[in-house]
Amino acid sequence: MGSCHTKAVVDWLVNGARPASDTPGVLDELCDRLLGCGIPIGRVGLFVLTLHPHVMGQRFLWKSGSPTDVNGAPFEAFQTEEFQKSPVRRVIDTGVPVRRRLADKDCPIDLTMLPQLRKQGVTDYLAVPLIFADGAAHAATFATSDPRGFTDEQVGGLASIAAPLSRVVENRMLQRTACALLDTYVGNKGGERILAGQIKRGHVDVMNAVIWFSDMRGFTSLSNRLAPQAMVDLLNRYFDCQVPSILDRGGEVLEYMGDGLLAVFLIAPDGDNARKICRSALEAAREARDAIARLSARLKAHGELRDAEEHGAHGVQFGLALHLGQVSYGNIGSRNRLKFTCVGPAMNLAARIEGLTSPLHRAILASDEFARQCPSEFVPVGEFDLKGFAAARAVFGLEEETALFQVGAPPHR
Repeated sequence: MGSCHTKAVVDWLVNGARPASDTPGVLDELCDRLLGCGIPIGRVGLFVLTLHPHVMGQRFLWKSGSPTDVNGAPFEAFQTEEFQKSPVRRVIDTGVPVRRRLADKDCPIDLTMLPQLRKQGVTDYLAVPLIFADGAAHAATFATSDPRGFTDEQVGGLASIAAPLSRVVENRMLQRTACALLDTYVGNKGGERILAGQIKRGHVDVMNAVIWFSDMRGFTSLSNRLAPQAMVDLLNRYFDCQVPSILDRGGEVLEYMGDGLLAVFLIAPDGDNARKICRSALEAAREARDAIARLSARLKAHGELRDAEEHGAHGVQFGLALHLGQVSYGNIGSRNRLKFTCVGPAMNLAARIEGLTSPLHRAILASDEFARQCPSEFVPVGEFDLKGFAAARAVFGLEEETALFQVGAPPHR
């Protein structure tokens, strides 16, 4: 059984591999259909290079009796000796199929994975290139433990599905890549809205949210004293102290502004979960504050900030404002360059309150609206005249940071 019996599989792929909606679903269905053709596959893999900031490629692996397993490979994996000498890497580099009849005693075991596959009882192994529309080569692999291996006709049948399988996998991966890039650059909720068609300029939704506005104190002093790459590396490590805590508690990072970070924790329309969301945001704030303190201590211990400290910098310091208010969330910008973000007086108030963290010697400050949701956590630190606001605004600090509070820094009443 071979190419004549795989024609129905080819037709299914050419017609879009419906109803499978993603690559794992395509591979599950493909393997079921190949088994129905009498091809004794026991293990099938797809190896696709991706456009992702952290992942070099993805492996989709089907084994008989199990659903498809998905794993991502970091960029470092592509450079390892094991991968460079693998059948998959050879197919990607050359665009030429690789076949090894492992049951034959004189079969060359010249590539990584082959000894392991032979020990697992694999008798025949085939790797074929999947060529995408841009000319880039990816790979599909087929293995069997049938004592007879694959017949030449079956190998021809497997080779015949490579081109239509390439188109199907490429389409599914393009959608996956679009989702990953949107999540990376505009956040998960913003990415979902864009993919759902909310791309018209001026389209905004008004909603209540906890607003997180933070920045690194002394950034100018540090940036003047550190080499550019060292400054970028420090910023990445600094943001890594905040972002996981925000995401783990349901927040959405909207944008980075130099050393500043803007995030929101959306609240249900009826506001019933406001107290819960505020407490989650506060947990994230405390966790981020403590993580940044540990980062600063490590940098000092290793002497990485010595030059900056000699010129007046004082390690990595963190200021954060939390506010509960109404925001306009949507597409803003010019006709050719839009940003999915939040705007409104509430955002401005959060930024103004954050500006008080340094003179008040506090890491975390909150508005009256936020502090009322966590009454046992905050104490008043004064009322302040803030630029852009007609009336003085009450500001609150965490009771645990009271010992750091120094009276008389900014004017307050």
